[in-house]
Amino acid sequence: MEFSSKLLEKAVYEMSQLPGIGKRTALRLVLHLLRQPNEQTLHLASALQHMRNDIKFCKSCHNISDTQLCEICANPRRTDEIICVVEDIRDVMAIENTSSFKGLYHVLGGKISPMDGIGPNDLNISTLVTKVKEGHVKELIFALSSTMEGDTTNFYIFKQIQDCDIVTSTIARGISVGNELEYTDEVTLGRSILNRIPFEASLKS
Repeated sequence: MEFSSKLLEKAVYEMSQLPGIGKRTALRLVLHLLRQPNEQTLHLASALQHMRNDIKFCKSCHNISDTQLCEICANPRRTDEIICVVEDIRDVMAIENTSSFKGLYHVLGGKISPMDGIGPNDLNISTLVTKVKEGHVKELIFALSSTMEGDTTNFYIFKQIQDCDIVTSTIARGISVGNELEYTDEVTLGRSILNRIPFEASLKS
């Protein structure tokens, strides 16, 4: 792809680094921005800069937040006796859209994947185990994607807390095996949360 401007080429290259954005799509987006009022582009750049510099992670659940404690953890109407374990913020958003869960979350920040060099120490697992061992949590819901990495992560956490007096469950397998949670429709995901099953039972299936 030939460019008449090095500035345009640089902008297209940076835009194409985003997931799912090829160079042709990047070029279309950059040209669209060029046609917009200068203020609109500045607002976009400012929003991205503020997000990158000022965004925080909840000190309790590791969810993305504007404050030290996210709105979900700070909500007095949520029960802190049930924790739903998810991979990342997209899964929190997907489950919240179902309006079927009234507990809290714990965002791991990924899944155990030796092939990708991701081990337990690279994830927010130790803080979850600490929460459980403090004795206030009554149930842990594993809501990771139904993949080998997700199941491996579930089992690792289960082994860390199996001596604790706590119920462990996993979302019902109405979600196709191998599917990512964020792409599941809200009705199916909501029913999977409500119809969760004991985690031990999932090991036998």
